[in-house]
Amino acid sequence: MFTGIVTDVGRVVSVEPAEAGVRAVIESAYPAEGIAIGASIACSGVCLTVVERHPTDAGGSRFAVDISPETLDRSSLGRWQSGTRINLERSLTLGDELGGHIVTGHIDGVASLLERTEEGDMARFSFAAPPALSRFIAEKGSVALDGTSLTVNTVAGDVFTVMLIPHTLLVTTWDDAREGDAVNLEVDMMARYVARLQEASAAPSAQS
Repeated sequence: MFTGIVTDVGRVVSVEPAEAGVRAVIESAYPAEGIAIGASIACSGVCLTVVERHPTDAGGSRFAVDISPETLDRSSLGRWQSGTRINLERSLTLGDELGGHIVTGHIDGVASLLERTEEGDMARFSFAAPPALSRFIAEKGSVALDGTSLTVNTVAGDVFTVMLIPHTLLVTTWDDAREGDAVNLEVDMMARYVARLQEASAAPSAQS
């Protein structure tokens, strides 16, 4: 479980084919001794399991993750290459501050960045959501985009906007974002459950 508050920007060192999917090695500022084998780390919003980790000379770490074909199909991780910068977040521990919103790291789909507009020292981003997911996105609700917890400003059909403050642009990969980029989208968990309950209540009851 995560909050969508990015705590480091990592760098993809390598991506190699595996028996199924791929294995990626990521360099981060997280100390290697603080990462357990089997730990979960959100990488560009995707919950991945650490299968190897080694310290770096700078005091950080390089850790390896296996990415399944399903994850490659549902996310933007298939576009990773050596040098790709990615948002990272360690999983929550008991007592941590919930600064964003509840994020599972299970990506629902990929949104497309339509436009970036500078507004003073802030930036407004406009995205097109997959049609099947747009009903879960509400004005003033929360979304996780590439692992970042953001508040939805406006919604019009499948298009929604968010505003990023200078701090978020500084400590994440968002200042690198450009029109046409594919972005990992996780809709708010509560919105998904509310929609499912509505569907269940609207379904005709079974006849005996």
